[in-house]
Amino acid sequence: MAQDGSQQRGSGHDDRTPAQQASADATEAAAPYGGGSSGPKRVRTRHFAQAKRDGVKIVGLTSYDYLSAGIFDRAGIDFLLVGDSAGNTVFGYDTTLPVTVDELIPLTRAVARGAKRALVVADLPFGSYETNPREAVHTAIRFMKETGAHAVKLEGGERSAEQIRRIVEAGIPVMAHIGYTPQSEHGLGGHVIQARGDAGAEQLLRDAKAVEEAGAFAVVLEMVPSESARRVTEALTIPTISVGAGPHCDGQLLVWSDWAGFTSGRIPKFVKQYAQLAQTLEEAAVSFREDVASGSYPAPEHEYQ
Repeated sequence: MAQDGSQQRGSGHDDRTPAQQASADATEAAAPYGGGSSGPKRVRTRHFAQAKRDGVKIVGLTSYDYLSAGIFDRAGIDFLLVGDSAGNTVFGYDTTLPVTVDELIPLTRAVARGAKRALVVADLPFGSYETNPREAVHTAIRFMKETGAHAVKLEGGERSAEQIRRIVEAGIPVMAHIGYTPQSEHGLGGHVIQARGDAGAEQLLRDAKAVEEAGAFAVVLEMVPSESARRVTEALTIPTISVGAGPHCDGQLLVWSDWAGFTSGRIPKFVKQYAQLAQTLEEAAVSFREDVASGSYPAPEHEYQ
């Protein structure tokens, strides 16, 4: 996707491994905007609008740590969301509701340190922005000051429009999130597809227009029918990002542990798994245990003399 020519990676000395350099070269060759021998440039919110105008798909993954952020960054992922999905994937909660600002801030800080090109978006957790716009601005400022994130994300369409407006007025970019909103799962009756039927589709469109008018630079559409997502995408000037909203959106976002086969249990229908990391790690752990038990590890080549 788009890249900013104003910031360069590194200061002249390139200490990347050959594999990392090859990945960076492939990313640079595929990027339709900018590039050059100095390496990848930072993705900015303005590039999201440029991508929509040019018909370039935007690609996002969640990330919760420095190492995964660096890997996804070198692979050319455009934005990394430090989602409150960390409640499930990092902290082991049943829902995202218990996640706090203080829990997400160190995760966001780690991701921001690992991402040299990707735009880093911080999720505002449940209870940190709903009460009033003043609270929302305060929470957004904390994330920007304490983490190095480049934008924040919050859930809700019409009901969150004033919060979005006030955060944007404070100079902080906002990614909106409508359709199925996990923080409202109890109010929605569980993991239920949204925007079905004429009334649901019209409400989705009203929510989308409300967040666009409030100043959001992009909007996530989660678990809505493809046709409803298509209508919204065509009606908006800001890009739409699909999480289970079909192929007509301007970009796609997945939770990395689902996408990489690291999550156990039920996987959402819309997820395509590109690896089976859970199986790989379990097999590696079994091999390690067996080697230690048999005495084959450590071998002489693993000893200091």
